[in-house]
Amino acid sequence: MTQIRIRDAAALLGVSDDTVRRWIDHGELTAHKDASGRKVLDGAELAAFARSQSPPAPDLLGSGSSARNRFTGIVTGVVADTVMAQVEMQCGPFRVVSLMSSEAVRDLGLEPGSVAVAVVKSTTVIIETPGGKS
Repeated sequence: MTQIRIRDAAALLGVSDDTVRRWIDHGELTAHKDASGRKVLDGAELAAFARSQSPPAPDLLGSGSSARNRFTGIVTGVVADTVMAQVEMQCGPFRVVSLMSSEAVRDLGLEPGSVAVAVVKSTTVIIETPGGKS
């Protein structure tokens, strides 16, 4: 069983330690004591809770898509030359950067302050673990 400390769970969920403690007090999450006597949460239970609390991304495109990784956000930067552009977005706590043609940037009207949806469809997703676990 993966054990996650309250402060780490709070960071993963984007809330305060106190919010996680309230969820424990209200029975929404279950805390256990680790070998050092600190309160910890079961990783699988926390994952299920995170999924249940995650609202779907708003569909600003109004169209169907096979991509499930959609991040609604605001464009924070555009760097373009005559051929290519780099578009940076802030999607909640996540920074998303896309490289596309300058023509696409113009066609979409992307500029700092624009609201957009970053759609990620990839056959390669790299997952890393802390501490060099393999």
